[in-house]
Amino acid sequence: MATDVHIPATKRSPMDSMRRTALVAGLLYLITIVTSIPALLLYGPVLYDPGYIAGPGPDTGVLWGGFLEVICVFACIGTAVVLFPVVKRQNEAAALGFVAARVLEAAIIVVGIISLLAVVTLRRSATAGADVDSLVTIGTTLVAIHNWTFLLGPGFIPAVNALLLGYLLYRSRLVPRVIPVMGLVGAPLLFLSATAVLFGLYTQVSVLSGLSAVPIFLWEGSLGLWLVVKGFTPSSLTAATAGPSAR
Repeated sequence: MATDVHIPATKRSPMDSMRRTALVAGLLYLITIVTSIPALLLYGPVLYDPGYIAGPGPDTGVLWGGFLEVICVFACIGTAVVLFPVVKRQNEAAALGFVAARVLEAAIIVVGIISLLAVVTLRRSATAGADVDSLVTIGTTLVAIHNWTFLLGPGFIPAVNALLLGYLLYRSRLVPRVIPVMGLVGAPLLFLSATAVLFGLYTQVSVLSGLSAVPIFLWEGSLGLWLVVKGFTPSSLTAATAGPSAR
């Protein structure tokens, strides 16, 4: 005689929501990388040609650079917002500091975007009889504002971000410790390099400056990839954040 076999409904794992959180955070970190680098390349004409503001030609590259940086800004803030509910259980003050620093970084980047888009506006509105020397002076000033935001935003502030989030992830073991170690090592290197640029020891676009940014690049890139592929390492911290499983 056939016997009915009752198969209980599968319980929803408490890690499900944590896996989604890790996936979103990882994707946002990767978005900040894939948008910021092309944006800098697209800005080339306006950054390195003082006569750009008074010259002919399309502005498409600069506009696309601004658009990519806007996406980078939203992704930058998103990483902090998404990770905050998880890492605050390790240390709420440090987690809040991470969110504040990330928002400050995004705000500084926005100032830089506005300064370069203002160059495009002046370039388009310039008439045939415009004073070229005055336009070049204004354009140079706006580019200088962008360059300072590029030092303060991607220079100093990411070092603070790496210290705070690196500390939180290292203590909580949410990811393999080798990943936050890269951030903890790279943070002081980046900060010292930005300080050297600030006082004119070398330029921000230089070999030394680029080398100092490598550990932070590896830190953010490896963190993003790990969160996308593997997610958080199961722990009491993730269980507490996810809450009890559905019965």
